Amino acid sequence: MEQKPSDPAEKDVYYQCQRCGNCCRWPGDVCFDPDEISPVARFVGLSEEDFIQQYMRLRTDRQGLSLIEKPNDECIFLEDNVCMIQPVKPRQCKGFPNEWNFPGWRKECEAIPAPRPVVQD
Repeated sequence: MEQKPSDPAEKDVYYQCQRCGNCCRWPGDVCFDPDEISPVARFVGLSEEDFIQQYMRLRTDRQGLSLIEKPNDECIFLEDNVCMIQPVKPRQCKGFPNEWNFPGWRKECEAIPAPRPVVQD
């Protein structure tokens, strides 16, 4: 699924994830920045090199790395509707739907409007 900025009309709305797992079932790239690979690799008990070999592929746009998917297009780390890398998931996953989303995302996602979390300095 192509990433697009959030709808400007909803810029003041914050959505709280309900952990429905629907966003983990959409086909497309789960992009990793280079600095995100090592924490996830450590979390799953692998070296960076082994993690890349086992769980990553070249992005569709050939501009970096993405997680591989299961044959049904689910995220490789989705098990029984639970993200197995939740504490270290990549920014792309953390940012949906508040930092990015796509037209029609509300038809699939169960996130609910909620008060914006207070950021501690």
